[in-house]
Amino acid sequence: MSVVSGFGKALVIITGASKGFGRALALSVAPRLAAGSVLILAARSDDRLQELKRDLCRGESALTVRCVAADLGCKAGVEKVLTETRDTDPDIDHLLLFNNAASLGDVTRYCRDFTDVDEVNSYLSLNVSSALCLTAGVLRSVPRRTGLTRVIVNISSLCALRPFPSWVLYCSGKAARDMMFRVLAEEEPDLRVLNYAPGPLDTDMQLQARSSSADDSLRNTFSVMHAHGQLLTCDQSISKLMTVLLDDKYPSGAHLDYYDL
Repeated sequence: MSVVSGFGKALVIITGASKGFGRALALSVAPRLAAGSVLILAARSDDRLQELKRDLCRGESALTVRCVAADLGCKAGVEKVLTETRDTDPDIDHLLLFNNAASLGDVTRYCRDFTDVDEVNSYLSLNVSSALCLTAGVLRSVPRRTGLTRVIVNISSLCALRPFPSWVLYCSGKAARDMMFRVLAEEEPDLRVLNYAPGPLDTDMQLQARSSSADDSLRNTFSVMHAHGQLLTCDQSISKLMTVLLDDKYPSGAHLDYYDL
């Protein structure tokens, strides 16, 4: 695997890595890592993670890839990822944590229909709580030191800023995560923190959005975008994200959208 200008010797953690944006992110980051780097891939599907690992490790590679099949919606799943993080060579130049794992939630209903506290708590556990607890655990495992750049990326959304009818769970989760990482940026000035909204991606989540959303206008908008080829590929969006991270000029805690770059 050839090494291009990138992140040096790094520990990189990507959640939701088995498909879609997370998978494409792993394939894009890997060539930008120097020998001795470790890439930790977390998702629920071990089969898909192992397939990704094979794709990443074809030919000679000095990159160590670790797959963690875990449900981040529960404490045991978060701890499983942190265990892999702790067992890493401390002599690295970069720490990059990509909080990508997320679910759209039930978009077939409106706010008035969510009366089950356990259902809502389950959604927030995966989409909010796990991101906070994993980030806190990783920062403890890889503490601040001279010569180490620590970067925390939250994969955000326009939904963090704008309400979408019938998407109460997704919008609430994304808004909470954005604020969470803004607070982190204020508390930890040595960190580089970014909320990145990747734009409307042609993924399984988008398919769910345009086929299941209760709001007719929203469902139709996404259907038209898909029909007219207006959805972005994951690679298109990730290319801009990589440029932002490598340029390293963004204000820590900022919310940056694909269309603003």
